[in-house]
Order: sequence, then structure tokens, then C-alpha cells
Amino acid sequence: MTTNLKITLVVAAVVAAVVAAFMLFAGPAEAPGSAAGSLSPGQAAPAELLVRADSHKLSAADGKVTLVEFLDFECEACGATFPHMERVRAEYNGRIDVVVRYFPLPGHRNGQLAAQVAEAAAKQGKFETMYAKLFETQAQWGEAQTSRRDFFLDLATRTGLDMTAFQRDLDAPETVARVVRDQQDGIALGVQATPTIFLNGRPLETDPTYANLKSQIDAALAS
Repeated sequence: MTTNLKITLVVAAVVAAVVAAFMLFAGPAEAPGSAAGSLSPGQAAPAELLVRADSHKLSAADGKVTLVEFLDFECEACGATFPHMERVRAEYNGRIDVVVRYFPLPGHRNGQLAAQVAEAAAKQGKFETMYAKLFETQAQWGEAQTSRRDFFLDLATRTGLDMTAFQRDLDAPETVARVVRDQQDGIALGVQATPTIFLNGRPLETDPTYANLKSQIDAALAS
């Protein structure tokens, strides 16, 4: 057995353990979520768990308002939230930060792989492009009971990625570990469903529609 294979198997075991713990304690769900169960009313989430130095920022303007979304690319509720998030990103460009954290649910056959696809694309500076494409094509690969690896490889090709590097990075231990770390942070924050959105460290308790997001953002900007 090669050293790389051993490392990959160890990381895979870690993923399995995290997912098992998630299933046991978090109760996976696909619906607008919250982290209210782990935070007292009005309590802000620990900053070091909410946004890490290498967390993916779709908007990096150092704005007064920061939205952090824990999401699963295969989650239909996340797909429904995507256009609302894009709309507020455009409307509040330069005034808000939007941070994406991975939280693939164990009940989704391709959720973990989709997160790895996004992370492998990020290594080539294409996270935002792949983030959008995964949601825009969700109906073509989501809810499948078999691996959609071939679809993702084709998507990466059409995105213009270096495919040698992409295929190397897709299953690399550090890529898998990066997704697992986001999951671990989410679990520590009490995330129980996707999407779960934090606004300035506090979980959004309403459905993430455009109107609700706008109302919360406006209130935070005015404070």
C-alpha cells in the first residue's frame, strides 16, 4: 500500500467518523436551519469558528455586515436560497461580506463530492465560478443515488480548469480535510440543517428569502 493511499484512507476514516457523529447528534435536515440550540438568545457565535482565515469569501469588502452560510450544494433549500443570496450580494456590493462554509449532509450521495469539486476549483482561483455552476446545474446531478463524478469532471472541463491539477486535487487528503473542518465547525456551532446563515455572528431565525435577508441587512447597517 502506497503512502498516499494510506493517507487517503485515514482521511476517509475521519470523514466517516465526522459524518457518523453528525447523523447521531445533529439530526440531518434539508430546510432553512438555525444554530439556536447551541447559542443563548442574542449570543454571537465564536468568531474563530464562524470564519477562518482561509474561508471562502464571495465578497471581501470588509463590510459592516457579514453573512456566513453553511450550505450543501445538493440541498434543494440551498439551491432555492442561492438566487436570494446573489441578489443581496449585487444590491449591497461593497457593503457586506458573504462567506461560504461547506456542510454536506450525510443523506446526499454527492454532497461531499460536490464540496470537494468546489474546493478543488478554489485551488485554481475559481471557487466563486464553481459555486455558482454547482447550484445552476443542481437539477442535473442532485438527488442522484449514484456518483456524479463524471458530470463534475465535465463541469470542471467546461469551466476551463486545468484538469490534471483538478483531478489531482479533487480527492487529495487536504481537500477532504478542508471540507471536514467546515463540517466540524458547523457542528460545534450547532448547525443542524442547511442552509444555516449567520448575520454578524448571530443565526438568522427567519427563512432566507430576499425580503427577510434585506430586512436583516438593512437593520444591521443602520445600527
